[in-house]
Amino acid sequence: MLTAERMGMWRGRYQLVSDGTPVAVWDPSWWRTGGDFEVEGRRYQVRANGWGTKYRMADDQGQEVALVERAGRKHWTVQAGGRTYEFRRESMWGNRQAWLADGVKVGSLRRTSAWSGAIEADLPGMPLPVQIFVLGVQIAIWQAQQSSAANS
Repeated sequence: MLTAERMGMWRGRYQLVSDGTPVAVWDPSWWRTGGDFEVEGRRYQVRANGWGTKYRMADDQGQEVALVERAGRKHWTVQAGGRTYEFRRESMWGNRQAWLADGVKVGSLRRTSAWSGAIEADLPGMPLPVQIFVLGVQIAIWQAQQSSAANS
């Protein structure tokens, strides 16, 4: 289980913990939607396209490692390591995402506290950098939605 807890109210940084062990810090980008993190000795950068519907994760060499398509939609996918991971928002009003394999739920992603921004990801068998990417994309989407609502 991967969890994310906001490190402070202003910056939007998250401490990521896997099964009780700190593994990374999600550091949001100041100028573009996305963020950066380092895990297992490698640094990754996550950036969205102009519409926020595609997110790319690149390694420290600039090589694309993973791609989210249709971010923020009811059905969305992650491509990484030659695999495609399928996700579906479980409710129009909720914040729970289901990870599906052949149409069967095998994992989930959910915000556990709207106030603190805490998030829980149960993505068994998915490589840790990809889990962090998926979680980071959700953080970026939720932060963009909050920012948009605050500006309305």
